[in-house]
Amino acid sequence: MPLALLALAIGAFGIGTTEFVIMGLLPEVAADYGVSIPTAGYLVTGYALGVMFGAPLMTVLGTKISRKRMLMLLMGLFILGNLLSALSPAFSVMLIGRIVASLAHGAFFGIGSVVAADLVAPDKKAGAIAMMFTGLTVANVVGVPLGTLVGQSVGWRVTFGIVAALGVVGLAGIARLVPDMPKAEGVRLRHELAAFKNVQVLLAMAMTVLGFGGVFAAITYIAPMMTHVAGFADGSVTWLLVLFGLGMVGGNLVGGAFADRALMPMLYVSLSALAVVLALFTLTAHDKLLSAVTIALIGALGFATVPPLQKRVLDQAHGAPTLASAVNIGAFNLGNALSAWLGGLVIAAGLGYTAPNWVGAALAAAALVLAILSAALERRTDGPGTVIRGAAPAEHRAAVHH
Repeated sequence: MPLALLALAIGAFGIGTTEFVIMGLLPEVAADYGVSIPTAGYLVTGYALGVMFGAPLMTVLGTKISRKRMLMLLMGLFILGNLLSALSPAFSVMLIGRIVASLAHGAFFGIGSVVAADLVAPDKKAGAIAMMFTGLTVANVVGVPLGTLVGQSVGWRVTFGIVAALGVVGLAGIARLVPDMPKAEGVRLRHELAAFKNVQVLLAMAMTVLGFGGVFAAITYIAPMMTHVAGFADGSVTWLLVLFGLGMVGGNLVGGAFADRALMPMLYVSLSALAVVLALFTLTAHDKLLSAVTIALIGALGFATVPPLQKRVLDQAHGAPTLASAVNIGAFNLGNALSAWLGGLVIAAGLGYTAPNWVGAALAAAALVLAILSAALERRTDGPGTVIRGAAPAEHRAAVHH
């Protein structure tokens, strides 16, 4: 794997850290600004919305420049947002900082996926994408716990200052190590938009929403589930989330390796196993040891779907994949928001803290059904990347074949 992937992984590590570390620092931030915890929660919501809307927006704005330069600009935006959060004199300013940083998130992973895939041979593309996403998964194992510890010990502003410094390292790495890879000649915004006329691209994005949504249906409510049902102490939730993060790291690497050999079978196995494990979590959540094992498995199986689904979008939107790739990153966040809402509904309905696991199992099973449908439709067409009639202009097809 080329060193350029290390630079992308460092950027992903910083982005993953800033996305999730705020959850452990909400009490400190709320106390500092004199706001309630629910009000401080807008820092999480605002970031998620920024990712969803920022992914296509920033990608469209970057259509006129090279991918390397756009990645550098995105890291600059990320650094600015985190510095603004670290130095913010008021809560409203910090919220703006969070949104500024979030605008870089989706486009960075979307464009970064395309760059990572272009850096390697065709049979190693999913592995390269997984290598970049390793930065995000490792952030959940190392960056988030350490950032939380630093924030609770010496102040949350220091945490965001460190994250901004990580962004500087990532920016320098991209500038030094990532080759200048100009966009494909003749590809315009209309070609990027044409990818969304391809039913296979839309199915892959729907699988992303439902599959990873299944993971977050359970993990969003992991703290009350583990303390009230499994009987863990409040302080144990941190290391349980570390187990979840370790599972994510392993699943990401395995998913990347096998997706390059058999992408759709990898999705079948991971999604079906995820649905089963989430359903079983309603039972294993009553035992401490089984809970810990199950949480690690959910992380592994959930993130085993990420490289194959991201590569699936790139394959089906070939020739002009950048916008579709970025929107698929937004689809992960949409799945997280949707599943958290559904999980909250079943708890509010009095079905108990384990009820979100059934929601997650149903979402994962629905993603599996879509994967089977996608493969069946593909067998009736000309193969990967087939575009629905009228989806791509003739000049785009010529540019691609050229």
